[in-house]
Order: sequence, then C-alpha cells, then structure tokens
Amino acid sequence: MDSQTASAERTVRDAPTSAALKPNALGVLGILFFVLSGQAPLTGIAGAAPISIAIGNGSGTPAAYVVAGAVILLFSVGFVAMGRHVVDAGAFYTYIGAGLGRTAGAGSASVALFAYCVIQAAMYGLYGSIVSGLVAAHTGIHLGWWVYALVTMAVVQALGAAGIEMGAKILAVFVLAEFSILLVFALVTLFKGGGPEGLGAADSFSTSAALQGAPGVAVMFAVASMFGFEATAIYGEEAREPKKTVPRATYLSVVVVTGFFALTSWMLISAYGASHAPGAAGKALAAGDSAGFVFAPIADQFGGWVNDVLPVLLATSLFAGILTFHNSANRYLFSLSRDGQLPAGLCRLNPRHSPWIAGCVQTLIAAVLVVPFALADKDPVLTLFSWFSGLAVLAMMLLYLLTSVSVVVYFRRRRTDSRTWNTLVAPVLGALGLAGAIWLILANFTTLIGGETSTAVWLVLTVPVVMALGVLNERIRRRRAAPLTH
Repeated sequence: MDSQTASAERTVRDAPTSAALKPNALGVLGILFFVLSGQAPLTGIAGAAPISIAIGNGSGTPAAYVVAGAVILLFSVGFVAMGRHVVDAGAFYTYIGAGLGRTAGAGSASVALFAYCVIQAAMYGLYGSIVSGLVAAHTGIHLGWWVYALVTMAVVQALGAAGIEMGAKILAVFVLAEFSILLVFALVTLFKGGGPEGLGAADSFSTSAALQGAPGVAVMFAVASMFGFEATAIYGEEAREPKKTVPRATYLSVVVVTGFFALTSWMLISAYGASHAPGAAGKALAAGDSAGFVFAPIADQFGGWVNDVLPVLLATSLFAGILTFHNSANRYLFSLSRDGQLPAGLCRLNPRHSPWIAGCVQTLIAAVLVVPFALADKDPVLTLFSWFSGLAVLAMMLLYLLTSVSVVVYFRRRRTDSRTWNTLVAPVLGALGLAGAIWLILANFTTLIGGETSTAVWLVLTVPVVMALGVLNERIRRRRAAPLTH
C-alpha cells in the first residue's frame, strides 16, 4: 500500500493520542441530532417549501422531496461502504483522496471547508435578522442584526470548545422542539383527512403532479434541504463502534429527513387545498413573509399561541444549524492539520478532546464572512443568507458527485468489498442523479440565490477557484516535502 493511500485510510487507532478526537462520545442518536440540526428542519420548511410550492411544481412539491431523498439514499450506499474502510474526521476529502488521489482529495477538502463555512455564515444572516426582530417586538430594544450574530459566534465557540457531548445535548432540545410541533401538525392533519379538498395524495405524489410547473426548481430546493446528512461520517472518530454507528445514523438520517419533509409539505398543501396552495404561497412570498404560509395553518390547528412560539423555534433551529456547521468545519480544519496540509497547531486539542484552536479559526472565518455584509449595510436575508445558501449547496453537490466517483474507483482497485450493489451500481446511479441535480442548480442558480445573473456567475466561479487553490496548496506542500524524502 502506498503512503498516500495509507494516509487516506488512517483510522483513529493509528492517530497519535495528542491528535485524536474523543472516542466513544456519540451514539446513533447523538450523531442523528447533529445531522438533523444541521438541516434546520423548521428553516427548511418555512424557507424552502413555500418557494417550491409557489414557483416550482406547486402541489407536487412533496414528490420532489421523495426524488431528492432517493438520490441521496443511493449516494449513501457507497458513502457508507467507504466509511467501513476509512474512518476520519475529514470524511469527504479523505474518501475522495482514497479513490481519486491525494491531489483531488486536497482540492475537495478546500471545497468542503468552504461549503461548511459559507452555509454557517448564511445562517448567521437569517438568524440575526430573526432574533433582532424578536427582541425588538418583545422588549422594544432595536439593535442591528449583526450584533446578535457576533454575540452568538462567541456562544457557539464556547459550546464547541466544551466538547461534543455538550453540543449534542443542546441540539437535542432544539431539534426535538421544532420537529415535534411540525410533526404533530402533520399527523393531526393527516388523521383528520386533510383540509378542504381532502388529503390530495394524487395531487402531490402522482407522476403528472411531480412533473407539472417547474419540477427542476422543486427538486433543486429539495436537494438543498438535504444538506448536512454527510456529517455522520465526520463524527466517525468520536462514535461508538463507528463501523456500525455511522451506517445506521446515515441511513436513518436520510430516511427520517425525506419522510419528514415529504409528509410536512404534503400536509401544508392539504391544509390549504391543492388548488389553492400555490396561490397562497405566492402571496406570502410577495409579502416577504414566506414563513407565514407555514405558520398560518399550524396556528389554525392549534391556536394563536403558535405565532409566538414558532418564530422563537425558527431562531433556535438556526442556532442549532450554526453550532452543527461550526463543529463540522473545525473537524475539517483539525483533520487537514493532522494530515499536514494546514499548520500543525490546528490539530491541538483541549482537555475535553475538542479541537479548540481549529474552532477559534472557524469562528474567525465566520466573522470575516459576515462582517462585510454588516459594514456594507446589506440586507442579511436577501444577500448574506440567499447568496451563501445557494453557493454552499452547489459546492456540496460537487463533493457528493466526486465522492460517488471515488467510491467506484476505490473498490474497483482495492477489491476489499465484493458487494456489487454497494460499491458499483448504487454509487453510479447516485452519481447520475447528483449530476442531474448539479445541472438543475446551475440552470436555476439565479432563482436559488434570489439575486442577479452577474452575482450568480461570480458566486458559481468561486467553487472551482477554491478547489484549484486546494490543489495548488497540496502541490506546493509536496514539492517542499520532496527534498526531505531523498
């Protein structure tokens, strides 16, 4: 086995004690909460679903979630197969490096780190806006959105340094709260037989419903809602029995998220009636209150108190996502440092086995991304949140595609797993689906970011530039190290 492959396949037992994350810290549910909080379910429903219903395929939106879930599930088969042989906090870049070579892995590492940092920055924009409004409404104190964003950065840094178990416990509370109220609404509406036009299953899941309007836009937003499930592998070193825990958490997260988004969006449409839902969603968007489209039927079901509680849960949903992506990004920094691609100090751990130096750097990156929007007095939702959300989704879809290709190449070369479905068929089908998703994202990127074409072009170009910088850094590093090997 060559040195590059040995590095890519390093497991936690091979890592030096001083640079090993805390083992046996997370079980299946702990990892699942990190995944679900990263996907911010209430944010996904209140933000993406109304747009998909209004300008996508209308009442066929639930079918788009099923299609997206099927593609991600196919991808997960190969992803899990690779995870049985490679356990590392770097996840994507380690997987891609194992199959496509260390240079490709280094480039993908830059893209992964970039994706996690920009999606977190995007969440800070929406979070700051929501919290600012809540505080002003309840106390009369008016402060800029960026004040709350900066204060929260300090809180997230402290929680990240406190250890992975503390973060998991905090996230469990927030995730259960937002999941519960949406799930109860969906189940009550389902058992009541739906809204004024009944359940309307055919209106949401038939082939004609799925293909009506602009199905590409709907699938694009559905794929965006799945963002973050890959965190299951990032926590492999800290999982109990990672070869069992990570696969279970991965499959469970994809199935739970797909089922949740499909059911909740279906019941929202049913509550309005399939023929009226697109119009209601369009009016909410025109009024600048997409969340109102979601909150209104829930308030009708449970009472006006929901209108006071749901905005708070939306804020905590975003906080949970911010904390999750902080943990994901600092583990990427840690892993890159341990592999020698970044300064050695980044893999330094505190007494709680948390990569606190990497966490500080990640927090600094978040501030660098967020502060310019505050200084320029840009709308945090229409610019920071919209632009960076679309950019992160595009970057992550590219990583999914490269990982699928890497899985096929890796197992064709190594022959360490003879299961054809897991190592060839499912990854190839997943890669085709992901390639289609990337095409849809590029074709509809201006819509996804809610901006201008010129802005969309500049944002799209940053992804290949970031990957090229990662490749360049790796080549420079190897050239510097070459004389030492002779």
